[in-house]
Amino acid sequence: MEEELKCPVCGSLFREPIILPCSHNVCLPCARTIAVQTPDGEQHLPHAAGGLGGGAGGGGDHADKLSLYSETDSGYGSYTPSLKSPNGVRVLPMVPAPPGSSAAAARGAACSSLSSSSSSSITCPQCHRSASLDHRGLRGFQRNRLLEAIVQRYQQGRGAVQGASAAAAVAICQLCDRTPPEPAATLCEQCDVLYCAACQLKCHPSRGPFAKHRLVQPPPPPAPAEAASRSAARKYPTCPEHEMENYSMYCVSCRTPVCYLCLEEGRHCKHEVKPLGAMWKQHKAQLSQALNGVSDKAKEAKEFLVQLKNILQQIQENGLDYEACLVAQCDALVDALTRQKAKLLTKVTKEREHKLKMVWDQINHCTLKLRQSTGLMEYCLEVMKENDPSGFLQISDALIKRVQVSQEQWVKGALEPKVSAEFELTLDSEPLLQAIHQLDFIQMKLPPVPLLQLEKCCTRNNSVTLAWRTPPFTHSPVDGYILELDDGDGGQYREVYVGKETLCTIDGLHFNSTYNARVKAFNSSGVGPYSKTVVLQTSDVAWFTFDPNSGHRDIILSNDNQTATCSSYDDRVVLGTAAFSKGVHYWELHVDRYDNHPDPAFGVARASVVKDMMLGKDDKAWAMYVDNNRSWFMHCNSHTNRTEGGVCKGATVGVLLDLNKHTLTFFINGQQQGPTAFSHVDGVFMPALSLNRNVQVTLHTGLEVPTNLGRPKLSSN
Repeated sequence: MEEELKCPVCGSLFREPIILPCSHNVCLPCARTIAVQTPDGEQHLPHAAGGLGGGAGGGGDHADKLSLYSETDSGYGSYTPSLKSPNGVRVLPMVPAPPGSSAAAARGAACSSLSSSSSSSITCPQCHRSASLDHRGLRGFQRNRLLEAIVQRYQQGRGAVQGASAAAAVAICQLCDRTPPEPAATLCEQCDVLYCAACQLKCHPSRGPFAKHRLVQPPPPPAPAEAASRSAARKYPTCPEHEMENYSMYCVSCRTPVCYLCLEEGRHCKHEVKPLGAMWKQHKAQLSQALNGVSDKAKEAKEFLVQLKNILQQIQENGLDYEACLVAQCDALVDALTRQKAKLLTKVTKEREHKLKMVWDQINHCTLKLRQSTGLMEYCLEVMKENDPSGFLQISDALIKRVQVSQEQWVKGALEPKVSAEFELTLDSEPLLQAIHQLDFIQMKLPPVPLLQLEKCCTRNNSVTLAWRTPPFTHSPVDGYILELDDGDGGQYREVYVGKETLCTIDGLHFNSTYNARVKAFNSSGVGPYSKTVVLQTSDVAWFTFDPNSGHRDIILSNDNQTATCSSYDDRVVLGTAAFSKGVHYWELHVDRYDNHPDPAFGVARASVVKDMMLGKDDKAWAMYVDNNRSWFMHCNSHTNRTEGGVCKGATVGVLLDLNKHTLTFFINGQQQGPTAFSHVDGVFMPALSLNRNVQVTLHTGLEVPTNLGRPKLSSN
């Protein structure tokens, strides 16, 4: 994270960093070099006050004293400093100090000159936004003590890694006038002074007032970790407007920590404020959450780099393999293929170099992004270790935005290789000698294997939907696809779709069945290999409604096509939306209205059943028609097995179609009507109903096959 700790002006680690109004940081000495003064006659910018948050006593318009401008419209474009920093930022030439004056005095004079001018300004070296200075000059900007502590800890850690000489150093005498001082021999616990042997005899004799002082061995030097902990116990920042007051609250409006005097006397008195600790934890949580996204992307980037390096090796290996194959083919035709061989080798080399260049470009680009993200992430983690709420909140918003921007840089597709390691080049060595000069690479003839998109494959009722796509990095043309489905019993596959679409839905399958599906591509050269097989399970029970498209025009449907009646006094037929050819299926029809002794009929039918007469009068339907006392089974206009029991308002008619046993059975209010109504029922059947205007029926589906139905009633004829 060293890049995060370097000043954008001098390129070195931050020294006394201050926070500019744009949330960027700069060294205080460097800030003096980039601050400029507007000449007389120029329009003065409003003065910046209080750094990011301002202070108290500024009046109602104090918030307007901070102004940010781009470099092009701030009025500073005509002032070009004559020097440049190591980081490429333009700086002002330093004013030489008067003879005999110290460097500290020169720095103080420079700062005083800036603070005394009401028309001074500073331009951020990173975002090039300018801000004016108030009467306090650069001292009006808040010190970034959090960053300063991290830099100090980083320097100590780096020093500990580079060498442990500091840890092994011995304590030295504090009163020696020798150069270098002598090692300390004793420590006076009362005076808290280290003495060498000579200085102890000279300055601290064991007599007189010093007779009762206790002399001990000097303590060992502190370890780096201990030194770091001591440096961490630094003084927390205080309010710039009320220097004796610590920060205690956070102003949500100004997004800055404030003290209680700012709330009572200053411009924050009417602002929304929250507890400092609560906002500290909230912003830490936001930064931590944002870091999770960057961490995931960094992990993906590392894996992606491994993938890219593997591709590099594969490209090298595959390139060598292709070269060897090409040389072997060309050597067989030495006399005629010498010049052509050179051309083909050049094409392979160019292709390899192109792929290598593309991959190296991706590696460099990804490595740069990873380095930036990792550095930012480590810096943010170090920031989160700090226990300075106010210092953290001074920079948390900017860090959160930077982390979010860093995450957004990993756009979709950024972690996918742009090239494939495969060389899709095939040399045809069959042509005759007279065609040698036309010899060239040809593309792979067969289309690639389609990839099934399992997240889009699904089943609904007795239909299945499949989706697939062409794999990336393939140049073989695809003219269309062939989708195949088995019979639901593990039997042979059959073609169910041929076309260019990559999404297909197949209706009318068996319920409670397991289907295997696969797809292959084809082009003018032939048919490619099959994809992997996907297994799809249809619904256990049938959910369906009345079909408004297949019913007679006099049929009236309502309740989402689950309730049917008729506008005619004549019987009209309506079918269900499901078709059955396998399995056991059960559904019920509830009689909502039953007037003037109508004769509704319930059963199954073929799709081509006649729709303008009672169900069961032709050879395309098998039905039970009922009145209020009796019921009859009817097929081909033939009545059989009259049974006791009719229907009335509120009655429920059940239909049991068992295509495993090829039987059809009827129930009224849970009581089976006679023996099995029809046997030898084979083929494809649809639920069917015929009724007139005196009857209204509601369909209930998705029912399990009942096991507690009543015993059948005997026939009364």
